[in-house]
Amino acid sequence: MHSKMIRRRLALCTAVLLLVPSLWAQSIATRHAPSAKTLTITIVGKLGPILAGSDPLGLNGQNGSLTAKASEALSPTKHTSNSATYTLPPGAIIVKAGSNKFKTTTKSKMIVTLTNSADILTLIASGSIDGFNFQVTGTAYLQPHSWTNNVLKHPTTFSPSPQNLTAAKKANGPGSKVKYTVQGLGSTVLGLSGSASNGDPADWLLYDEDR
Repeated sequence: MHSKMIRRRLALCTAVLLLVPSLWAQSIATRHAPSAKTLTITIVGKLGPILAGSDPLGLNGQNGSLTAKASEALSPTKHTSNSATYTLPPGAIIVKAGSNKFKTTTKSKMIVTLTNSADILTLIASGSIDGFNFQVTGTAYLQPHSWTNNVLKHPTTFSPSPQNLTAAKKANGPGSKVKYTVQGLGSTVLGLSGSASNGDPADWLLYDEDR
């Protein structure tokens, strides 16, 4: 009788020992899983020369930057055979130009256009400075084939990164540039020489802590 009980207890202990590692592995897999990556693109450089407008903010010769963040889970709100337009949420773009800085409080746009001569990134952001409405359009001409066609389905990284940007010579011509419009003061287009870089480090979440 005692021997039967001992055998049953040994069988039960063995089953528990075999089950514990499996449960532990499932717990780890459930608690630690990567979320959708966030793509961060940074454009920095020197503004100028003036290609159009009167430059009321005096930004010619000043340093400027555009930083945009986009979830790689986004789908385009508009697309063609060689371009995709993504709508970014408020706060997704930060603009610095000289002593001016603002973070978007409304939705922004990120447009990627793939051409044989260049892959073109356009960022359109709106904000306010000293009570005046302010819109910035930054255009960066990257090397051709910096992106794969996957960027037309979801935001993704370009390569190489960083890469140099050459300022446009005409307001409507090729090359990197920044256009800004201030309410009541008209629009100005400035060339932009500098660099563009990007990255999407993995973002790990503890799922149980987010519930």
